Amino acid sequence: MTEKKTSLYENGLIWFGAAVSIAEILTGTYFAPLGFSKGLLAVFIGHIIGCTLLFFSGVIGGKTGRSAMDAAKMSFGSRGSILFALLNIVQLVGWTAIMIFDGAVSADSIWGIGMPIWCVVIGGLIVLWIAIGIKNLGKLNTVAMAALFILTIVLSIVVFADGGTQIISDEAMSFGAAVELSVAMPLSWLPLISDYTKDAEKPVKASAVSAVIYGIVSCWMYIIGMAATIFTGESDIAQIIIKAGIGIIGLIIVILSTVATTFLDAYSAGVSAESMFSKVSPKLVGIIVAVIGTFGAILFPMDNITDFLYLIGSVFAPMIAVQIADFYVVSKDSSSKRLDIVNLVIWVIGFVIYRLLMNVDIPVGSTLPDMVITFLLVIAVNKIRIGIRKK
Repeated sequence: MTEKKTSLYENGLIWFGAAVSIAEILTGTYFAPLGFSKGLLAVFIGHIIGCTLLFFSGVIGGKTGRSAMDAAKMSFGSRGSILFALLNIVQLVGWTAIMIFDGAVSADSIWGIGMPIWCVVIGGLIVLWIAIGIKNLGKLNTVAMAALFILTIVLSIVVFADGGTQIISDEAMSFGAAVELSVAMPLSWLPLISDYTKDAEKPVKASAVSAVIYGIVSCWMYIIGMAATIFTGESDIAQIIIKAGIGIIGLIIVILSTVATTFLDAYSAGVSAESMFSKVSPKLVGIIVAVIGTFGAILFPMDNITDFLYLIGSVFAPMIAVQIADFYVVSKDSSSKRLDIVNLVIWVIGFVIYRLLMNVDIPVGSTLPDMVITFLLVIAVNKIRIGIRKK
């Protein structure tokens, strides 16, 4: 039986749901010290960088028909890719817990029945979403996304209706750090996008639709968070919802957005596990990840995720730089190898460079220069390899 392919519409829905997130709104609140104009510019620059990389990554998976971690085998070998699959599963478990935590805290602020109860409710809905399956969500996903779209507009109107200009935080944030924080969120999806574009009817268009829709909606979420802090003097989005008198509507936004986004994290953890062990069920692993994330959200505080975002950037920015160079320029496929040691060494160098660049205030952040250096390093090493072989 021919496997069902996902349409451009379905890909668009997936990435709309990925972007509508409490975590993205909360990250946007950190931009308030820059003021609205500079904060807006930082959001846009960061998302242009991050979503361009998201597109190139999606095309690799779409054109090869490989999941994100299967595609990593082309650059790092069958054994080398296991490292990134494991790191990806770890970050996805972390994301699942963070998203459930954020959603539960906000939901409990609106309707105080207990944060652990909300964790279980949200975790249970994520398990249901995974059980239904990404290719069978159909009308349910359409209804959920339509509700999110309408309700997020309501939230936007509430935030921008206040004419205040108060900035409640004196904490300094450089423009470069803000750009990097803006890049970090789309960058966190790099190890996932191919899990969804690999089954697309039109891989290049699906990658473009996914990156563009995610970029636009993610910017919107950041702006809501930033504007809420600047214009209302309140960085807690749940409190804004309560003050606006849209408690039930806000509660629906919180729950639906958390489920729609976190479902992708948990499901992709299953796909990454399948790339290591072919007999593993992605759905079963996804459900296990959702359960672990639920317990993690109940047991551990997860209020500030900036360090987590930067860690993701330092791991996956050089990884995708190596893949982009190999796929688009070098045209090298190491899938038949057990280990591509040269590319792994280049990745380590890229990782170290990223961590060093974090200590330097660069207007475009750390990701772009790190990826350019890593990209050029792959090409240079490949040319040296070719030169040695010719001799």
